[in-house]
Amino acid sequence: MSTRFDALELTVFSQGVAMLAEEMGSLLERSAISPNIRERRDASCALFDARGRMVAQAAHIPVHLGAMPESVAAVRAAGARAGEVFLLNDPAHGGSHLPDLTMVEVIADARDAARIIGYAAVRAHHADVGGMSPGSMPFGATELFQEGLIVPPVRIETDGAAHVDVLRLVLANVRTPAEREGDLRAQRAACAAGTRGWQALHARMGESMLDAAIDALLDYTERRIRARLAMLEGASGVARDVLESDGVDDTPIPIVVSAHVRAGTLHLDLTGTSGAVRGNVNAPPAVARAAAVFVLRVLCDDDVPVNDGVARAVALIIPDDCVANARRPSAVAAGNVELSQRLTDVCFAALAAAAASIGAHGVIIPAAGQGTMNNVTLGAPGWTFYETLGGGQGASRRGDGPDAVHVGMSNTRNTPIESLERAYPLRVVEYAVRRGSGGEGTYRGGDGVVRRYQAMEPCTATLLTERRAVAPPGAEGGAAGTVGRNLLNGAVLPAKTRVAMRAGDVLTIETPGGGGWGSSATPAAPLA
Repeated sequence: MSTRFDALELTVFSQGVAMLAEEMGSLLERSAISPNIRERRDASCALFDARGRMVAQAAHIPVHLGAMPESVAAVRAAGARAGEVFLLNDPAHGGSHLPDLTMVEVIADARDAARIIGYAAVRAHHADVGGMSPGSMPFGATELFQEGLIVPPVRIETDGAAHVDVLRLVLANVRTPAEREGDLRAQRAACAAGTRGWQALHARMGESMLDAAIDALLDYTERRIRARLAMLEGASGVARDVLESDGVDDTPIPIVVSAHVRAGTLHLDLTGTSGAVRGNVNAPPAVARAAAVFVLRVLCDDDVPVNDGVARAVALIIPDDCVANARRPSAVAAGNVELSQRLTDVCFAALAAAAASIGAHGVIIPAAGQGTMNNVTLGAPGWTFYETLGGGQGASRRGDGPDAVHVGMSNTRNTPIESLERAYPLRVVEYAVRRGSGGEGTYRGGDGVVRRYQAMEPCTATLLTERRAVAPPGAEGGAAGTVGRNLLNGAVLPAKTRVAMRAGDVLTIETPGGGGWGSSATPAAPLA
């Protein structure tokens, strides 16, 4: 392989490192205990070089993967040494929200155990990490300490020897220690698989050739991203929307994004967005960065690799006092899931306005999708269950939006009914597409879903949802999607709430539809 790398060589290298990350994910899914990781695949895997640059990621959760580089940076700042394994979830030190426990293995050179040659990282959403509410996604939290155990970057293993006391401390602060231990062991196995693969690649290629290949791959991705942005050069646009509430106050929370494209870089400015709020929809800057990287990646062709080269083409401005710039002790559990979705919606809308300002019809931007992850947590002493629900995707000039899918910053699957009912005292009495909930237009928005849970024993239900009052907007004259609804035994519940369920009670979640594209009275515009 030459150091110049022709297209075939670079493609082979790119696919090879991506497959290493995919293999990490496959092992994690096969090894995990909880349905949330094993079945829903609410977890992400990535590989980084010795300089902390993300080289490859599996096609997992956008909000995880766009933020994981900060976890690796936090581990590096903690004085990481080759052969160590770290655990963290602290939003001030590389985390996003507390249920997302990130494990990072510092990869040692197989021939020189003291030399760092890379990092293997796995982030997984655990169904409970303590705090005031089962599932650690609480309603009404006003400070981080209420949401669960806070883990700064701490060493859990050194040179193959586990720090058992640290694991005991973590497990002593959760409601389901056996399940948590099983999932952590699955994360450890996935990190080890990534380490073995990276060490083998390093040995086969040699350090200088591997470094050159990484540089070439990241530069290639950056060129592809900037080439697409060239279609929007000089464009500017602004978009606004709201989060409906923070779970404490019912006042809408403004989200404002100004988008400008200059010199091949996408500049996103959140000035005008609400300051930090009392409830838990705040988020650290890593979540806003993840949303920006995701939006930019969506604009490009499917064959563009996802790595550090994407982030090079994004410049973010986030005010100091901003809901997307959470400072301790701000609560953040819902920010990672709900604020991230709204930021994605508003970034897309700002880019659509920018494209319209210069007549850039070749840039295809969809109408808003459901704009929420519909977080459902059910639990009682001895068990906790968490999942997010799909809904409608927005339509675009390419066609109708798909029905019943996870959109935006979520890329999980649903929990299979058989798995849910086998693991928990719950019954799913209905799971169906919510027909007619997508917005009308030349192309229709996708439909949401209906999911009804019946409690087989008393438990607590916690809901963190959005788009229950403000509908997902359409685009180019398309109609908005239908808002979602939450009900307990037929009575409407607030978008964010915590309720007690008795045996036999039925909780119903009706998720939003996506926005339509184009006036239904006009023909579809041709694709560029």
